[in-house]
Amino acid sequence: SNGRKFAHKKMNMVLMETLRLYGPVLNMVRSAAEDMKVGNLVIPKGTTIVLPIVKMHRDKAVWGNESHEFNPLRFENGVSRAASHPNALLAFSIGPRACIGQNFAMMEAKTVLAMILQRFRLNLSGEYKHAPADHLTLQPQYGMPVILQPIDG
Repeated sequence: SNGRKFAHKKMNMVLMETLRLYGPVLNMVRSAAEDMKVGNLVIPKGTTIVLPIVKMHRDKAVWGNESHEFNPLRFENGVSRAASHPNALLAFSIGPRACIGQNFAMMEAKTVLAMILQRFRLNLSGEYKHAPADHLTLQPQYGMPVILQPIDG
């Protein structure tokens, strides 16, 4: 039905925006496979390159002036149109080294989220402090206390 398609699209938009701002991987490390030139910079073959994903996902030049804001609507027209570059979202990497579990992870996240949202209303506790922290992966520094209220019926 159209209602389910809309709900699925909306959930996908929320998950994509969550991965953009709060993805578990903060940096990606790669080695240059060949000599290359990026602008005026020459990168020799074998050079270790660190891609600061957390910074790239908040780049105003790519994601717009409100790049630090949680706005799932930026994904309304799909991932490739959410930013100024079609490959700007690097939550699962891209190319031949992309995460092979991406589709499974997304399906699992959608399934679990749908099961929870069918049964409960979620609210953040008043004690919650928004403080993402780098602990090898991105995690809430003070935890994330959530209040679950059963949905009647």
